[in-house]
Amino acid sequence: MDFKDKVAIVTGAGQGIGFEICRLLAARGATVLLNDVDTKLAEKAVAQINTQTGGNCTHFAGDASDLAFINKMVDNAVKLYGHLDIVIANAGITLFGDFGTYTPEAFYKVMQVNLGGSFFLAQAASNKMKLQSGGGAILFTSSVVGHQALKSLAAYAMTKAALEMLAKNLVIELSQYKINVNTVAPGATLTERTTEEADYERVWTDITPMGRPASVTDIAETALFLVSDKAKHITGQSLIVDGGWTAVSILPTGIK
Repeated sequence: MDFKDKVAIVTGAGQGIGFEICRLLAARGATVLLNDVDTKLAEKAVAQINTQTGGNCTHFAGDASDLAFINKMVDNAVKLYGHLDIVIANAGITLFGDFGTYTPEAFYKVMQVNLGGSFFLAQAASNKMKLQSGGGAILFTSSVVGHQALKSLAAYAMTKAALEMLAKNLVIELSQYKINVNTVAPGATLTERTTEEADYERVWTDITPMGRPASVTDIAETALFLVSDKAKHITGQSLIVDGGWTAVSILPTGIK
């Protein structure tokens, strides 16, 4: 997959899956605008990517759930590079909590970041892409919990299922402008955060049919395919990357 002359925005990309998406895009020729709410983390990520790939990655730190910031980021990308071809709404938060005691503050925060940020980023980006003869590609980061219930994740799971429905709705809104919209739904994935959890890798290795959790590269390679020119006739779809876990849905136990 060649991304030469493509301009991409990836949110929530200071580490983990988002970072790997940016790294692969830059390595394959894209100009990448990397977003993270943590300025130092974004700066470090960009420096690492450019050193490793020799590519063109710049940071644009800020809150990807804030409408004014979203518009500023999209406008900045078009102003700097003349066009915007790929947008990956990867920023999201997970706030675990028992349903019976889940607070309004936690609920609305998850909704604002996971849903509001993704919705309005897609809106701002597509309004720019509509003006381009070549259209563009939008990708949302969903999750297997949008398909399979897990305890203490009711609010988070709602947002992930909603993103997949949003992608379907945008087929009606955006296909005429040559803009395709899809979601990638990662399963258990080894990231900086999950590897800090006791027994995470062991538990998910035991219950994943393919015998291991996903790597960030497993997810990133799928994301790149969905925003590449090879996938231009794929839209409104969600691709689950979970080593077969949702096919059997064995619930995790023993993670502390």
